[in-house]
Amino acid sequence: MKPEQAPDRLAKWLDELKAPPSLRSYDTVDDVAARLRANNPRLASDKAAWLAPHWSERRADGRWHIRADPAHKLTNPVPYRAAEIVAGWRRIAAPVLWVEGANTDVTKYWGNRYPRAEFEERLAQVPRVERLLLDDCGHMLHHDQPAAVAARLAAFLG
Repeated sequence: MKPEQAPDRLAKWLDELKAPPSLRSYDTVDDVAARLRANNPRLASDKAAWLAPHWSERRADGRWHIRADPAHKLTNPVPYRAAEIVAGWRRIAAPVLWVEGANTDVTKYWGNRYPRAEFEERLAQVPRVERLLLDDCGHMLHHDQPAAVAARLAAFLG
């Protein structure tokens, strides 16, 4: 972000605090599973059915509520400047495992604001980064390829 964007970003965040965000609730746990599949069509029905009661909870109102903090929907009031972040990344002393789904489409979320080449240059600044590109999965790679992710994590942490 450019420094000139900071005041507007802070103002937007303050405006959002006037009416804090909320998360939608669901009639049934099956509706939660359907939501999971809508977000990630690669997620198999049986996995969505298993995940739904872990990702949500039935509350006193009888509805299923996602176990998440709606504050993640708020604008971050602090400008994100890549140069500052990369300066921190250069100081990472621990080994880092970067796992990415081969079919991740970040343009879906960010458009073309973050060119891949710039990302590659930034990630290359992490001194001890080990990278893994998993085929046949997207952004939710832990849903799409859970066994592959778990195996690679176990090897990395082993």
